[in-house]
Amino acid sequence: MIDFKIVKKSKKSKARIGLLKTSHGVVETPCLVPVATQAVIKALDSKEVLDTKSQILICNTFHLHIRPGEDLVKKFGGLHKFMNLNKPLMTDSGGFQVFSLGFGKDFGTGKILKDKKMGDIDYGQQPKLLKITDKGVYFRSFVDGKELFLGPKESIKIQEKLGADIIFAFDECTSPMASKKYTKASLLKTHKWAEICLKEKKTKQALYGIVQGGKFKDLRKESAKFIGSLPFDGFGIGGEFGDNNKTMVDMLKLSLSELPENKPKHLLGIGYLKDIPRIIKAGVDTFDCIVPTHYARRGRAYTSFGELDIKKKIFSNDKKPLDSKCSCFVCKNYSRGYIHHLFRAKEITGMKLLTFHNLYFFNSFVENIRKDIKCGKI
Repeated sequence: MIDFKIVKKSKKSKARIGLLKTSHGVVETPCLVPVATQAVIKALDSKEVLDTKSQILICNTFHLHIRPGEDLVKKFGGLHKFMNLNKPLMTDSGGFQVFSLGFGKDFGTGKILKDKKMGDIDYGQQPKLLKITDKGVYFRSFVDGKELFLGPKESIKIQEKLGADIIFAFDECTSPMASKKYTKASLLKTHKWAEICLKEKKTKQALYGIVQGGKFKDLRKESAKFIGSLPFDGFGIGGEFGDNNKTMVDMLKLSLSELPENKPKHLLGIGYLKDIPRIIKAGVDTFDCIVPTHYARRGRAYTSFGELDIKKKIFSNDKKPLDSKCSCFVCKNYSRGYIHHLFRAKEITGMKLLTFHNLYFFNSFVENIRKDIKCGKI
C-alpha cells in the first residue's frame, strides 16, 4: 500500500509538494519516473541509477511478461530483489503496447500526430498485428512470434507476480488518429476493464486507474469522472492529448480537475524538458518519460545551455564538460571531446556517461522546481 500526503500547495498554480510513502521508501513529488523497460535503465546498474537522484522507476509489464516472465521474477523475490534495487517501483499495465504495437506501428506515429493529413481510425477498425476485443488484446510475441493474450485479469496477475509497489489498471491507449466514435468505444472498454482490475487485485500493491478519452474534452471529462469515482489508490492520465502543447495542457487540466485532490496523479509518457514545468503547474505529481535515456543513447545531451549533439565534429577538440553548471560525476570528470570520441568509436561507455548525465540533469531540474514551489515562486 501507499500513503500520499500533500505538504505544500502553490498559490500561483495547481502545483504541489507531496510525500508518496511506499514499503520501499518515500518519494518526494513532483518527480520524474525514469523508464526501466526490461527492469533496467539501459547502460546503468542499480547503484548508478540511485546516484542520478532517481527516486522511483517504472518497468514494462508486457516486455517482462515475454522475457524473462513474471514467474521467474517472482522466484527471485520480485522485481526489487531481481534488480537489486531497494527503491519504489511501478509497473505499467501493458495498455500502451496496445497502441505502440498496433495502430502506432501501422501508421508510424507516436502519441502526437505530426502529419495531420492522415485519415481517422474508425469504429471497428483493427490494427494489422493485434486483435482488440472486449475482453482484452491478442498480441504476437516479438521474441518467438507466439500468440499471447493480455486483458485486465491477466495484466493484474502478471503485475502481482512482478511485485512493484504501484501497478496500473489495464487500458487501451488510443491513437491520435482515432475518431471520436472509436475513442468512445475504447473508453467504455477501458472503464469496464478498470472495474475488473479492482476486483481481481489480491495483493497490497497500490492500484492506479487510468483516465483516457484522447483529444475529446467531453470524453476526457467523462473518463476522469468515472475513474475518479472508483476506489483506486491513485490515478494515471494516459493516451494522447491532441497535436500541440496548449491542447495537451488544457486536456490535462480538465482531466485532473475531475479527480480526487488527495490522491496522487501520474502522467503516462510525457516529459520533454519544456513540458515539465507546464505539467507540474497543472497538478501532476509523478510522470514517466523515455526522453533523457532514449536520447542519451543517440548522443544527445541536455544541459543548462541547451541540447548538444555530442556526435558532431565540433566537439572533437572540446575540453569543456558537458555542462559547467552540472555537478554530476560525468561533468566533473569527462570532457565533451572524450564523450564525442566514445560515440564516434561506438563504445558503450559513451551511452553510459550520457545516460547518467541526462538523468541527473532531469532530476536536478525537477528538484529545482520543487524548491520553487516551496519558496512560492511557482
